[in-house]
Amino acid sequence: MPDRQEPKRTQEDPETDAQRRRRRAQFLRELNEAKALRERVQPRRARAARMRQAMRMRTFRW
Repeated sequence: MPDRQEPKRTQEDPETDAQRRRRRAQFLRELNEAKALRERVQPRRARAARMRQAMRMRTFRW
């Protein structure tokens, strides 16, 4: 996956909606990739984190 550098924006040149969505999509892909890597590297800690999250969801009041 080649890293494409977005051109630097100036104050007069705000980013377009499409650029913002593309940047956000890239960020979310990298975040999910990092989470998956962390789960593979630290399975016990990741499992404990999933259990804590599940417990929070079970005790959440609507």
